[in-house]
Amino acid sequence: MRRLLLLILLLPVIMAGWLVWDYHRFLQTPVNLAAATEFQVPAGASLRRVGQELAAAGIISKPHYWEIQGRLSEQDQGIRAGEYLIQPRHTPEDLLALFIRGRTIQYSLTIPEGWTFLQMMRAIAAHEKIRDTLEPDDYMNVMAYLGRPGEHPEGWFFPDTYLFPRQTTDMDILRIAHQRMQKELDLAWENRHEDLPLNNAYEALIMASIVEKETGRADERTQVSAVFNERLRRGMRLQTDPTVIYGIEHFDGRIRRRDLRADNPYNTYTRDGLPPTPIALPGAAALQAAVNPGDSRALFFVSRGDGSHHFSKTYQEHRRAVIQYQLGGDASRYGR
Repeated sequence: MRRLLLLILLLPVIMAGWLVWDYHRFLQTPVNLAAATEFQVPAGASLRRVGQELAAAGIISKPHYWEIQGRLSEQDQGIRAGEYLIQPRHTPEDLLALFIRGRTIQYSLTIPEGWTFLQMMRAIAAHEKIRDTLEPDDYMNVMAYLGRPGEHPEGWFFPDTYLFPRQTTDMDILRIAHQRMQKELDLAWENRHEDLPLNNAYEALIMASIVEKETGRADERTQVSAVFNERLRRGMRLQTDPTVIYGIEHFDGRIRRRDLRADNPYNTYTRDGLPPTPIALPGAAALQAAVNPGDSRALFFVSRGDGSHHFSKTYQEHRRAVIQYQLGGDASRYGR
């Protein structure tokens, strides 16, 4: 009788001890997964709901323990919505920390230097993890949506690789890229060379876009900038092919003489000064080169055909370089 009474008295203690052991074992045992699995925490979901959905997905077995741990650690109100990657090594305790810290899956979008605004918009629209809120007809209104109505969007978005969680919108990406460009442009303009023929930061952005399109070589950017800044200073036309290409609605990859003669706002062979807007998205190096040109008095340059350029101070020298590098030494083919 005594033994039975003792057993009855000890049974709650044994059960309590087993429950504590089972609770801690649950928290520290890796989840029931054979491979990494994506899991979506809905917006506004409670600790209890998340635990139930984890159990429904077969990731954890005791959602009530999950809820208890969240409440005991006073983290029941801090779970962040988003898409998470749960690894087989994660424990339920790890999951709670993961959701509290908001370490969601990050996707990426790369906007290369020299892309145009429309190329960027097509890449954003094609990204399966970015939520589209804009139609192609809305693209030219993007600056108005960003609080800058009446401005042309070309050039105003910084080329870089951007990381973002699922359900990020196209306007979220554009807002971040625009803020980054504004910051980089302000920095470049604040640190500009004092003797520039550029009147404001926007003209520097236009110049940077031309430099970006004219050369991809880091060692030539300041030289290219020097040529165009010197031409502006002397009142010479820029005569740069990338601006002409930008002004051709359906460019087929080849510039013809008639293209150089067809007048439009972007044809720097027929128009003085800078084009009305940037012609591409310039990177930080092009921005800096645009406002800090090299110490050169060259007025011309021509491609050598290997990615580099030959720079000339006189038209005669430039003509010889064109014949050498572009016409294979045949002066009779020189047409401009």
